[in-house]
Amino acid sequence: MSSRADIFQRHHPRLFGIAYRMLGSKAEAEDVVQDTYLRWHAADVHEIRSPEAWLKTAAARLSIDRLRRAKLERESYFGPWLPEPLSDADLGTPELAAEFDSDVSVAFLTVLEALGPEERAAFILHDIIDDDYADVAEALGKTEAACRQLVHRARERVTSRRRRFTVDDATRTRMLEKLIIATNSGDRDRVIAVLAEDATMVSDGGGKARALQRPLFGPQRIAMFWYALARRQLPGVERRIENVNGEPGIALFLRGRLYSVATVETDGQRVFAYYSIVNPDKLGSFASVHTGEAQRRRFC
Repeated sequence: MSSRADIFQRHHPRLFGIAYRMLGSKAEAEDVVQDTYLRWHAADVHEIRSPEAWLKTAAARLSIDRLRRAKLERESYFGPWLPEPLSDADLGTPELAAEFDSDVSVAFLTVLEALGPEERAAFILHDIIDDDYADVAEALGKTEAACRQLVHRARERVTSRRRRFTVDDATRTRMLEKLIIATNSGDRDRVIAVLAEDATMVSDGGGKARALQRPLFGPQRIAMFWYALARRQLPGVERRIENVNGEPGIALFLRGRLYSVATVETDGQRVFAYYSIVNPDKLGSFASVHTGEAQRRRFC
């Protein structure tokens, strides 16, 4: 018979997946998982019919409570708020990699920010985790009918805000290479050629690093921003292709130190959105990126 610790460990990737998708923060998700374990350790397991359902319910409810507090805190956040990105090291086990096999991109998590806490939980449990409505109702303490409404509203809001592109990693990498070459060149026309007509650029510095205080809209304004940066001729600027939340993104280094991590939305022909995380509090997983690994493409 499996021990209490073994049962929890078996479900750990799923619990972390729920909490991270709910909160967009690795640190907050880890806290939720730890709190779930403490409750699990104190529970009478003989009264628990389904350990998996019990653990998912605990993680979902703890995440809802934390997200309510977080939304209040994010109202006073300096500048745009973006999720804390995950590195390959964060997804280092096969179990975690499998858990995040479905979309967990920065772009998708940013869309989920538009949902209320219970809407977000219902949508994640049903549409991503693939729980049926009975399980969702048990997890949220609501009727199945109420959960159907929550998921329906959430799905409509997500669909209306989300761009749906199917782009493989090789194609995404080629687009990132074009973008890096264009931005390094300082040629505004070259940058504009890579961007979609309705392109956006969002930067999260959290008041702790220099970043855009408001999103930029349109290829001309975005190109002018990169043109101005190129003219400053900052020494030791290097952009590398790195996996961010399981898909190719860009890590920017200044004099060998990580400055930002970015991901894009692309259809393989143009870049529609550029999300840059500059807040150093969110870059811990990427701060020790190794140099010189053969699989990385380097652009100086």
